[in-house]
Amino acid sequence: MTDKVLIKGNEAVAKAAIEAGCRFYAGYPITPQNEIPEYMSFAMPESGGVFIQAESEIAAINMVYGAAAAGVRAMTSSSSPGISLKQEGLSFLAGAELPAVIINVQRGGPGLGNISGSQADYFQAVKGGGHGDYKLLVYAPYNVQEMWDLTMLAFDKADLYRNPVMILTDGILGQMMEPLIPTRYVMPQLPEKSWALTGCKGRMPNVIRTLYMNDDELENVNKILSEKYKTIKEKEVRFEAVNVEDADIVVVAFGIAARIAHSAMTALRKEGKKVGLFRPITLFPFPYDDILSLTDTGRKFVVVELNSGQMVEDVRLSVNGRSDVFFYGRSGGAIMKPNEVYDFVSKIY
Repeated sequence: MTDKVLIKGNEAVAKAAIEAGCRFYAGYPITPQNEIPEYMSFAMPESGGVFIQAESEIAAINMVYGAAAAGVRAMTSSSSPGISLKQEGLSFLAGAELPAVIINVQRGGPGLGNISGSQADYFQAVKGGGHGDYKLLVYAPYNVQEMWDLTMLAFDKADLYRNPVMILTDGILGQMMEPLIPTRYVMPQLPEKSWALTGCKGRMPNVIRTLYMNDDELENVNKILSEKYKTIKEKEVRFEAVNVEDADIVVVAFGIAARIAHSAMTALRKEGKKVGLFRPITLFPFPYDDILSLTDTGRKFVVVELNSGQMVEDVRLSVNGRSDVFFYGRSGGAIMKPNEVYDFVSKIY
């Protein structure tokens, strides 16, 4: 077994990306994700890849579009306001069915906000922050190990579905140092990139575009995309459920908020209060059916987020009126403590 190493979350993402075969990175500096481009700036050329500090976030995402169109495993990273600037490019990537990985190390907002950790980009990530009918596959890591593992997985799923994939993390996980087992990457069997723009000598030229002007042409493209998203919903849901079997209250949280909630759950369990934790790992596709299955006994749900209330809407859709759903959140980069969640759940219990 590979020895554990102590590593910062952002650096784990960068190392995992290179290990997974990322050979093009374009980005622009913004706190708290700067360790990613910093590491890529020297490690990417050493790995035979290309690093570009673009003139803007908009330029970076369009450079990724070009590299992805050529069949290269490509990635960009930024933090909340920078990701906002990339939204048009994300729509273009999805519309052109191009695989790419996007890292969002969230910070407090709205506006420039601050550089503290936040989860306020949930809507932007899972509901489509750009224009048109499109979806990203969105992963929410829980610790530095998942920053590594899910980054590797993201490249595979991007290639499998020809779709951009986002790692939605935050400034706390990005800056946190933890032990990590740097697992070796093994590429699964994936479809050949016969669509890539690699030169057409000896074959018909490939065309990658997102503009469709003929009658019904764009609608047919959207139908193809919708079928793809349906397949993703059927096959790619990931979650972790802890102590939910006998729980009277299930706390639902993702990412760093789930770690805070886990500490509160542990303390409540020690007092004999039956509290469980449900942690979505994929935010799209969201585990609607899996949460719905927990409503049969009339459990209550408490949603904990570092925002003003975003994922709570999907939890309410999941339970479909069968259970009470409560919300506890801190916004603007404010970080809750386990005792705050403990007190909130105790009052409801």
